[in-house]
Amino acid sequence: MISSNDFRSGVSIVIDGSVWRVVEFLHVKPGKGSAFVRTKLKSVTTGNTVEKTFRAGETVPQATLEKSTMQHTYKEGDDFVFMDMETYEESRLTSAQIGDRVKYLSEGMEVNVVRWNEQVLEVELPNSVVLEVIETDPGVKGDTATGGSKPAKLSTGASIMVPLFISQGERIRIDTREDKYLGRE
Repeated sequence: MISSNDFRSGVSIVIDGSVWRVVEFLHVKPGKGSAFVRTKLKSVTTGNTVEKTFRAGETVPQATLEKSTMQHTYKEGDDFVFMDMETYEESRLTSAQIGDRVKYLSEGMEVNVVRWNEQVLEVELPNSVVLEVIETDPGVKGDTATGGSKPAKLSTGASIMVPLFISQGERIRIDTREDKYLGRE
């Protein structure tokens, strides 16, 4: 159990049988009445956000999350096979369990798998990955970094916008949190 007075950004709590992460919190002490904590919570499973108010000192169950480092070894049908880097055990996850970040998942990539009660909540990819451009319009002499952008298809199947000077076969760095081009590799 955790007291609402101990809320911090990133703390995971259990409400109505699901895990929520505290995004923002504010301790309010009005001149009249008792103190309370106003929070913004984000569901770990669905990504929805809600605002909820707790009385000061109210206790809620804290979610004990297990985080393990795993390496994506291969894809078999619709399942992605991961190997635990400590125990060398294999686990299979579906693309629904991984979420929309599956588009940046490549073989050999190490990820953090977050579990709660033996249920996979999320798969955390590195903040940036290096992938190869397999399809894009050819670059033309005179194209600059500030001139505009064009779509590019990456080796994992993801499509992002890249500067005009990027050509097919180049390796580029992508920010997985914002789906943005960061630079050449």
